[in-house]
Amino acid sequence: MSIRAVVWDVDDTLFDYTAANRAGMRLQLVAEGLLDGYATVEDALVRWQEATDRQWARFAAGETDFQGQRRERVRMFLDEELTDAEADAWFDRYVGHYEAAWALFPDVLPVLDLLAASHRHGVLSNSSLLVQDRKLRVLGVRDRFEAVLCAAELGVHKPDAQAFHAACSALGLPPEQVAYVGDHPEIDGRGAVDAGMLSVWIDRGGVGVVERAPGGPHRIASLAELPAILGADTRFGAPSTFG
Repeated sequence: MSIRAVVWDVDDTLFDYTAANRAGMRLQLVAEGLLDGYATVEDALVRWQEATDRQWARFAAGETDFQGQRRERVRMFLDEELTDAEADAWFDRYVGHYEAAWALFPDVLPVLDLLAASHRHGVLSNSSLLVQDRKLRVLGVRDRFEAVLCAAELGVHKPDAQAFHAACSALGLPPEQVAYVGDHPEIDGRGAVDAGMLSVWIDRGGVGVVERAPGGPHRIASLAELPAILGADTRFGAPSTFG
């Protein structure tokens, strides 16, 4: 069957989360008088990521809600006992700095424009709709996607096949007619393969096109390579290229 739709991850796929997170955290450390407590901003980001990973795992396991994992990230990062209101306020201040640095990757709009006539588009993210819908609107691309689904509302997270199948159902298509593009080789890449979708792993840290592992996702270093992967399956019957 031909590929009729592309479902996208958001953070570090469409949106440069890593750069925005680094810039936001640096501004937050300065504003909160915490920068001197770390040798580098990267050291602080490592601690923040550890807190994020641990608390997100608790959220995925149903041990806390979305707001709860945010509060616990702050408490773990600061190693302080904070009230819910204090943790919320700290996180909100961080979000203000983080949002000021939001940006799409430069290859996003060209590929969305190129595929607009040949493929339908949706989003599946391991975040919340409150966060990602607003992010896509601020970045000016929400209207590019027919459906936006997020784990917090679905009650199931990637790499669970149910999450991918929910995105396919939202588009009214079977998995074999849908491609998924994401930045994580297991959560996105392997998860989409196991769900029966055409899986594309965007590895922006790679150099050129790396040979695809047997049974694994297609691996690309830039979204400029995506139309060629979809090319054999476009409804026009010929590979797409960037002009």
